[in-house]
Amino acid sequence: MAKVKTDDTAAGGAAGATDAAQPEGSTLGYEQARDELIEVVRSLEAGGTTLEESLALWERGEELAKVCRRWLDGARARLDAALAEEAEAEDEAEAAVE
Repeated sequence: MAKVKTDDTAAGGAAGATDAAQPEGSTLGYEQARDELIEVVRSLEAGGTTLEESLALWERGEELAKVCRRWLDGARARLDAALAEEAEAEDEAEAAVE
């Protein structure tokens, strides 16, 4: 019988650390959500669970996938902003030379 972890109050990463990339309303770090998602998938693939347990695992997997997606989207936004800043600084430097 598979056990579904439903406690999402544990924070990922360093205890008490705040991260600007952390999605709103999420207390799970990316790695923690990803690792739990892997376990959910393994449990579903292994079978041997009731329909109700399988549905609960699937729902948890969907929640975890959304957490991972928000983390990745936040990381992408930060990278895009940093690259845009760098490009702007280079443009300003080139304009100053001309």
